[in-house]
Amino acid sequence: MAAGLRKRGRPGPAIRAAGLCGQWLRRAWQERRLLLLEPRYTLLVAACLCLAEVGITFWVIHRVAYTEIDWKAYMAEVEGVINGTYDYTQLQGDTGPLVYPAGFVYIFMGLYYATGRGTDIRTAQHIFAVLYLATLLLVFLIYHQTCKVPPFVFFFMCCASYRVHSIFVLRLFNDPVAMALLFLSINLLLAQRWGWGCCCFSLAVSVKMNVLLFAPGLLFLLLTQFGLRGAIPKLGICAVLQVVLGLPFLLENPVGYVSRSFDFGRQFLFRWTVNWRFLPEAFFLHRAFHLALLTAHLTLLLLFALCRWHRLLVLGLIELSWNTYPSTSCSSAALHVCHAVILLQLWLGPQPFPKTTQHSKKAQ
Repeated sequence: MAAGLRKRGRPGPAIRAAGLCGQWLRRAWQERRLLLLEPRYTLLVAACLCLAEVGITFWVIHRVAYTEIDWKAYMAEVEGVINGTYDYTQLQGDTGPLVYPAGFVYIFMGLYYATGRGTDIRTAQHIFAVLYLATLLLVFLIYHQTCKVPPFVFFFMCCASYRVHSIFVLRLFNDPVAMALLFLSINLLLAQRWGWGCCCFSLAVSVKMNVLLFAPGLLFLLLTQFGLRGAIPKLGICAVLQVVLGLPFLLENPVGYVSRSFDFGRQFLFRWTVNWRFLPEAFFLHRAFHLALLTAHLTLLLLFALCRWHRLLVLGLIELSWNTYPSTSCSSAALHVCHAVILLQLWLGPQPFPKTTQHSKKAQ
């Protein structure tokens, strides 16, 4: 035959992937009523929300006024280190002394140079916008792996949240940096990358001490997975990294560095509280109240670790309470009612772990 029909070859990987994607999108459209309710559609909804957030965040940066609170103080503190001061007791900014660990210094030193010694606020906002989108992606990946939350609630925690946009791009706080590292750590732990997860957790602590509030959960996971002997090397990663990062400051003034960057005696100002607005200020500031809270916190952690441990992802009134500014007695009381309900559900819920857990011999 002068001309023959060619046999059709097998479609390439790109064509097959496009076909599967098309089938998935058609199925999602057919089940559009369930699109916002079924956790299996988390990635699709998350992708749409991330695209929306690009526009929303850009609009916020260019249309909502930036508020100076701590940025200049951060820049003054790291500038002191750049000028050769490694004694933490001598480092301070407009809002007071430097009270964050060494990881904060290194990261914000990079931001100092990237923003023209801290003077280019718009560039800093765009950097934090990228950080926000990366953090959002990390959070969505956590929800995708747990498959517990209906996708419609994601809209309220990002696009509709004034507070989260404010913290990232209108205030330029150090909290977003610490939390991005924490969420990266959680993703690594979910992927069973325990060594890297502990490393990122320690990096988060080195930016802001508040991340230590998550330490009991990490300790519980390590003990459950590896037992006491196996958990010690992973905890050693966290400790060694803190020493390495703080070494220049520890060599100069170890007591000054530890007392400033890990000051457990610092007192929170009543004007900024959300949880305890319904209390009198004198009661809020009393040390006995602080000790009672710490005791209750540790006691509950111990009880749940020994008896019950149930996961719950919780939104709704808690998000509303935190987005109410300035905080009110009603929002503060609602927050505590929600916490009481969570504790009750945790206590009455089933145990997710068997009584005897096989310790993993594989170390990441």
